[in-house]
This record gives sequence, structure tokens and C-alpha cells, in this order.
Amino acid sequence: MTVTAPLRATGSAVWADTLLMSFAKAGYALAEPPILQPAEPFLDLSGEDIRKSLYLTTDATGEELCLRPDLTIPVARQYLASAQAGQAAGFSYLGPVFRYRDGARSEFLQAGIESFGRLDRPAADAEMLALALEATQAFGVKDVEIRTGDVALFTSLLDALDLYPVWRRRLIKDFNRKVSLEQDIERLTVSNATTRNEYEGVLAALAGSDRKAALALVTDMMSIAGATNVGGRTVAEIADRFLEQSTLKAGALPRDALTIIKRFLAITGDPRDATKQLRALAADAKLDIGAAIDAFDSRVGLTAARGIDIAEIRFATSFGRGLDYYTGFEFELHAKNNGAEPLVAGGRYDGLLTQLGSATPIPAVGFSVWVEALARIGQPAKSELPKSGRRS
Repeated sequence: MTVTAPLRATGSAVWADTLLMSFAKAGYALAEPPILQPAEPFLDLSGEDIRKSLYLTTDATGEELCLRPDLTIPVARQYLASAQAGQAAGFSYLGPVFRYRDGARSEFLQAGIESFGRLDRPAADAEMLALALEATQAFGVKDVEIRTGDVALFTSLLDALDLYPVWRRRLIKDFNRKVSLEQDIERLTVSNATTRNEYEGVLAALAGSDRKAALALVTDMMSIAGATNVGGRTVAEIADRFLEQSTLKAGALPRDALTIIKRFLAITGDPRDATKQLRALAADAKLDIGAAIDAFDSRVGLTAARGIDIAEIRFATSFGRGLDYYTGFEFELHAKNNGAEPLVAGGRYDGLLTQLGSATPIPAVGFSVWVEALARIGQPAKSELPKSGRRS
């Protein structure tokens, strides 16, 4: 493959061979999905807010297309369309992505790895972190800060607290999108039971319902009325709003649940110490979250077995990457003392392939390398420089 214009523009061609060879050596085949992609998966999984960052067009059939804004979804779609779908398979990539960024180039390089179908989740997670560290070393960047979290611990906590489904979804959404949870949690402790609402009957019918039931009821109501939206809101958005109001009507978030959530979100530091704090919280609050803690503890042990110093990892139960599709382990590698933006970032997203059309759940984990950021601060060792300006 010829070195691309973005590679030349960033001066990054010198390490491209080294990076891809390290991925190939680890067993990850090169994937090269099309640049032009259906826009719907990106809008569905990241929300309409991403629309303003996409470069969109429409084909002759009316399908909305976009220049790929990242490579995780395109690689996942390519895997699902292949004969390997459902089997364990790993892919690497290096290519341009396109996203509007105020004050920065809208075309930039992304490299990374996606691993599908592995059932040994803690081992696969540990391997991703190890390979991500190797990627930074390919740029000559060896001193990095490792930040990690695990959304599976948070979802396990919410399940154990047996919250109303709508608040469970809302809190997970807040967590994933890096919205401050504290303000929302505090608001949920204030009951609105004395407030009158013009939709009292609907709210009463929805009290305690899940989203599927709410969608069915609102769809039926709007069908009878002959409407598909109200004030620009879709059926799903109207159902979500009714669910929130009905939940507040039914009662507030209990104070004991608030105390437990706050204690959980305050756990930070060395992952091994975090394990002790999590088990203490589970015992004190009589919470059934042992399986999630065991998986977390197993990953920590397997990470250490790969030669990574656990004491150097910064873990926080409140850490999230700002994307809805993560379901477990999440991590970012930052430059030491100069790390507002990540150099490498990734995690586990077991629900994504089902959302993309897989009939059965497929485990998935991966990471992306922010090429420009690494190229600015790192230089590959001279012995690792390729001998020509072309890649095979």
C-alpha cells in the first residue's frame, strides 16, 4: 500500500510499518473498510449530536451516507459481513477518518485494533492494554499515564440497587457521556409527587414500566391520534419523557441508594486497592455485585502477568470515555504531565455488534491510536525506521 497523503502531512510515515507489523505479529490482520459508510449506525449509536461533525451525502436511492468519522464501526460492519462473523477474529487498521473539529484538520489518521468473539474477556482486555502500550512505544513514547475504569461495575451496582428502569438507563447514559452524575442524582432525590400534570392518566399507566412497554403505549396513542411526532419529538423521545415523569411521580431516588452510589463513585487509585474497597462496599450494603468485581479482579491479575505495573495504573469507578456503546473495561493512555487529550483510548463494547445487526451477542474489545497526538511528542527509534517510503 502506498503511503497516504495524511501520513506525509503529519510526518508519520516513518513509524507506519513498525506499528502495523507489531499488530500483525500479535495476530491482527489488516482491515481496510470503505471510506464512505452508511450514516445511520453512527447517528443511532452516538446520537444526533454527532451529525454536526459528520460529512454527509445522499445516494440516488436516498440513503444517507458519510465519510467515516472513526474506524471501529466500519471494521465491525466489515467483520459481520464476512465468513468470520461470530468466530474469534482480530483486526488492525491505519487510515484516514473525517470529522469536523473546530480549529483542527477535519481529515486525520486513526490506527487501532478491534477484537471480536473472544470469550476470555478479562484476558482479551489485558491484551488490549498491553498492545496499546506497545503502540505508544512504536512512536518512542514510553512514559505514559494509564487511566482506567469499568462501566460494568456501575451497571452491576445499579442492577443490585433495583432502581426504576428509566433511572437506570438515565444514570448509565449520564455516566457514559461524561455528564456530571452528581447534579442528576441529587435531583432524583426530590419527589415531585405533589405536582399536578395534564397527563396524569398516562403517567399512572407507565409507573414502573420499562422502555419497551412505554414505547408500545405511546406508539398506540399516537397511532390513534394519527400523529408520528409532536413538536419535533419522535415517539421514542416522547416515551422517554413520559417515563421520566412517571418515575418522579412514583417516588424519588431513595437516600440510601444515593449514599451507596456516591460511595461507589468515590473509589479511585490503585486497582488492587479498589478491589478491596468494592468488596467492602458490597458487604456493607449487602449488594450482589461479586461477579463484576471478580471479573475486574481477574483482569487486574492478567494485566500484571503481562508485565504492566499495576501500581502505575490510575483506576476510578467514575471514569468513562463519553460513548454509549462501552459495556465494561475502558482505558486511556495520556502523556505524563501533558495529557489533556488521550494518545490511545479504547475498551469493551459487547453490545455494539448486536446493535449493528448481529442475531447473537458477540464480545468485542479494542482501541484507537490518535496518530497526530503521538506523532507530535514521539520519535521512533532509528533502528525501527523503515528503509523506504512505501508500505507493502
